[in-house]
Amino acid sequence: MSEKTSFMTFSWLPYKPAIGRLLKFILPDNLMLPILQGRLKTKKWIVGSGNIEHMLGSYECENSKIFETRVRDSSVVYDIGAHVGFYTLLASELVGAIGKVIAFEPLPRNIYYLKKHLSVNHCDNVTVIEAAVSDKSKVSLFNDSLGSYQSHLSDDGNLIVNVVSIDNLVERGETLPPDYIKIDVEGSELLVLKGAKATLDNYNTEIYLSTHSPELHMACCEYLLSLNYKLKPIIGSDLYNTNQLLAYKK
Repeated sequence: MSEKTSFMTFSWLPYKPAIGRLLKFILPDNLMLPILQGRLKTKKWIVGSGNIEHMLGSYECENSKIFETRVRDSSVVYDIGAHVGFYTLLASELVGAIGKVIAFEPLPRNIYYLKKHLSVNHCDNVTVIEAAVSDKSKVSLFNDSLGSYQSHLSDDGNLIVNVVSIDNLVERGETLPPDYIKIDVEGSELLVLKGAKATLDNYNTEIYLSTHSPELHMACCEYLLSLNYKLKPIIGSDLYNTNQLLAYKK
């Protein structure tokens, strides 16, 4: 694939959903534009790679603002379920030249855009691991029939992907221990946490967690509490009626 690079900007437009839908309709998918606002303002982004909110700089505003205020320079960030790289780019910017970002993504379509975004924005502090994350390192089936955002590990998957566990990577010295982990894995979140138990026991890793059902949310809360984590909702004020959690030990 090839992308057109353009210096045109829509920064004069306030973000509204209707404007986003219009821009998505009229802009070519392969067009590359600068992100319009926020910490990633002026970073290059391929319009058709994901939601138009990425390019507008309005994607997951509450989550990303908290992420920005807490992630420190020179730290190590894992982006588990990196998709096409919005949080990976944000983490790369936040940790600076000395910090490290490890981006985990198994879907080939997403990996293509993820690597392209990292390349055109010169993110030399990022390593991409082309794998899903779970409780064990293995090979597994992966289902992408619901699109790039909702693809997930599944027994009835149509793709074969590599799967890694965080503990195995850290114990073998293949990655540095994480200071921060962002997890958005469409239903495998509890398995990701279980596969990181030793790491979470041994380090003060802060976790930004998206959960994908009430049952999984409760199970993840219980598991993190058993590891002596404190939990806080990112969206809303009720810990058990949200799907976005901040987990920390300090």
